[in-house]
Parts: sequence; structure tokens; C-alpha cells
Amino acid sequence: PPKLRRESLAIPNLADHDVVRHFTRLSQMNFGIDTGFYPLGSCTMKFNPKFTEELAALPTVARIHPDQDESTVQGALRLLYELQGVLATIAGMDAVTLQPAAGAQGEHTGLLLAQAYHRDRGEERSQVILPDTAHGTNFASAGMLGFDIVEIPSKDGRVDLKALESAASDKTLAFMLTNPNTLGIFEDHVLEIADIIHAAGGLLYYDGANFNAILGRTSPGKMNFDIVHFNLHKTFTTPHGGGGPGAGPVGVRKALEPFLPVPQVHLNGRGYHLDYDRPKSIGKVRAWYGNFALLVRAYAYILRMGGNGLREVSERAVLNANYVRHRLSGVLDVPFGGLRKHEFVASASKLAPKGVRTVDIAKRLMDFGYHPPTVYFPHLVEEALMIEPTETETKETLDAFVDALTEIVGEDPEILHSAPHNTAVRRVDEVRAAREPILSARMAKARKNASL
Repeated sequence: PPKLRRESLAIPNLADHDVVRHFTRLSQMNFGIDTGFYPLGSCTMKFNPKFTEELAALPTVARIHPDQDESTVQGALRLLYELQGVLATIAGMDAVTLQPAAGAQGEHTGLLLAQAYHRDRGEERSQVILPDTAHGTNFASAGMLGFDIVEIPSKDGRVDLKALESAASDKTLAFMLTNPNTLGIFEDHVLEIADIIHAAGGLLYYDGANFNAILGRTSPGKMNFDIVHFNLHKTFTTPHGGGGPGAGPVGVRKALEPFLPVPQVHLNGRGYHLDYDRPKSIGKVRAWYGNFALLVRAYAYILRMGGNGLREVSERAVLNANYVRHRLSGVLDVPFGGLRKHEFVASASKLAPKGVRTVDIAKRLMDFGYHPPTVYFPHLVEEALMIEPTETETKETLDAFVDALTEIVGEDPEILHSAPHNTAVRRVDEVRAAREPILSARMAKARKNASL
């Protein structure tokens, strides 16, 4: 009311259609898997089926509350219980927790489980071993928990076994490994790796970032891993949430089951229930029981695909990656010979004499309507472009993408240096953007006023 208002509120008076047009225009400036090909390596940007969105929006899913009595949410608990079992079967593990809210938190949880396992045996182990092809979150997770990190070099794109053997000791908590690794190369000596780590008393941890490459073909359990985390947003088509929500379940061998977070969903004669009576548990790692709506989406996808469908996922993912790799031979270099799994890393280093770098190619791809691949990772490949087509893309899409890359490589370097030309935002000063972020209209206005 005017009598109570001390000053005018800074709220604009806008018509509905002006607001709608504003946000529609912003959406047209954005890019996502529903708008175009997204070959972001090691991110598995596959199409997210819409039937899972419909199921997650059902009132019986969206409107239940975690504080409800167990007797009123038996259907939800059954879904969680069955998803625990299905994921354990897929990974070759004995038990699964659904609590972690992302793959990185899954790593963090997995290392806490490894620490609890060793402490229960009266051992304090301080080192986590990582290959130089590891994802950055592996280093971050180990570092956040205060572990010393021992990095192992690669030999011909795979873990150097002699270096690993020298590094493994009674201080080794775990060795974190992605298989296939971030080069898309399968670590075919994985059983020897497991023997080396287990002989030192350590645990073998499977980073599930590249699980899409082995679905239905093999499992971490068959490779003698002890702990595994899943990235549901990669392998099982839950949305890449732009910061959240996410889901990164963790599976373990029988020996580590007592340490899983509470609660676990169990089934007894009275029905499904939440088990908090776990004296060796590491405790909670997430409020409530995980991001339930995402777990619903993942379970629905698994049921729709079935065992044969999941096997076909990995077969097509590997086929698509190797098709693109083969077609790009001669256009860009692909270090380390042989077939790849779900992704591969190309190098633009041979274009350096022309003054062309990977970042120029990535920016120019945006003019052709493609999201750039992951660039400058992994670090052991100079001028790296990490390409992962996923199983959901057609041959026509892959051919058009390769044709675009081929055209870009042959273009005048000056065109590439100033790319992109057709996007809403042109090439930005990325260093300045990181150091002086302007993330809102209010921040932009304040910056403008400060310069007057």
C-alpha cells in the first residue's frame, strides 16, 4: 500500500508478451542436445528420451515427500530397491547406494568407503594413485579428502605397468581408473593392474564416466574392480542438469557393503523399508535418499532398453566413434593407433604452421551449428579435440560433422581466428571472463556505472 511503501520498488512493469518474447529469445541463443549434435568428449551427450520426463512428472512421483511414512511410499521404495539391484547387476557389484548427487560426489563417496574399509582393518593409507589420463574430478576428489596423489604416466596411451608397480605400496588407498580411458583406449592389462593394486592391499576404483562403451559387453566386476560410480546423466540418459540435480550411485563388493551410506532400501516380510541400523556406515552423504526423480528416469530407461538394448547402446557408441575417427584420418592426426571405444582424441597440432589452433577450430564449428568437442584434454595430446558421438546419432549427422571439420581445416586461417561469426555472442576474452565475470544485468549496470 502507498502509505506503507518507503520507496519505489525496482520492479519493471512489463506486458506478458514482452516477458515471453524475452525468454524465448534467450532460449534461441542457447544450445542443447535437443537443438543439435553435441560431440563433447567424455560427457556422453546422448539424446534424453522424453518418456522418462513424463514418468518423472507423474503426481505419484513428483508430489510424494521424503518425510512420509514408509507404508505410504512402498512403490517408490520398491523402485529404489530394484534400481539398486539392477545397477549392481550391470556393474558386477554386490551392493549399491543411490544417495550421491553427482558423479564427482560418487567419487568422493567411493574414496570415503575405501578409507572406512582400510580403517576397519586397522590401516591408515594416505595415497591415491591416478593415471595421467584421469578426469580432473578424480584429482579433486582425492585432494578434497586430503590424500596424497601419485600420478602414473601413460605408455602408448595405456597405464605404464612398471610405473604402477613401483608406486603401489602399503600406503596405497586406491587406484582410480577409467576404462576405457579418456583417449577412448581400452586398458587391456586391467587384470594385471588389479593384481598389482590388490597385492599392495589397495582397492581398485572404477570411474564410470565411460561406462557407455562397455554396457552389456563386460563389467567392472569382471575386471576385478572393488568400487564403481555411475554417471546416470551419461550412461542412463538423465538430463545434464547445468549444475544440478544429478545422480552418481556407487556400487561396491561384498567386503565394502557394511560401510555404505545410510539408509539402504531393504525388503523384509513387512515390505520395503529404510535401513539405518548400519553401525559401520560412513553416514549420510546426501539429504534424504538421493535425487529421486532422476533415479526414476534412469530406471525407466533401463527397463525400456532391457539387457539386449543396453548391449546395443555400447555397440553403436563404439561403431559411431570409430566411423568418425576413420573418416577424419588425414584431416586431423589421431595419436596412438588402433581401434577406439566410445570416443577418440584428435590433434590439430599439424595446423600450427598455419597459425591455427584447436580453439580456432572449436569456435568455427559453432558457425556450422555444432557444439565443439572437448578441447585441450587429456593433456598428454597436444592441441586435443576429444570427440564422442554417442549411440543416438545417425550416419547422416556424423557425415555432415566430418564434412564441416574437413572444410574448416582447409579454410583461410583468418576466418578461423575471428570465429564464431554467426552466433549471438562472438569470440570472448575467456581469460577476462574468468577473472571479471558479469553474470547478471545488475552486475553489468554496476560495472558500467563504475566506469563513468
